[in-house]
Amino acid sequence: MDRERLGRRIKAFRKLKGYTQAGLAKQLNMPIINLGDVERGSQQASDELLQQIADQLRVSRGELQGKKPPNKKEE
Repeated sequence: MDRERLGRRIKAFRKLKGYTQAGLAKQLNMPIINLGDVERGSQQASDELLQQIADQLRVSRGELQGKKPPNKKEE
């Protein structure tokens, strides 16, 4: 997956889960500018960072990367 598409997916999941960019960056213990760079696709996220983002947003890494459909809530 290209960096820009991944960044857009991270941003979309972040917003869906109710996080601001500053709030998620704080939870990840990283500078907001770095998270912004990842979301814009100007910085490649490491495998470790992708897993941390997925964990914090409570989605699978596959969902984050667009490799599997989002989990649907059971009603």
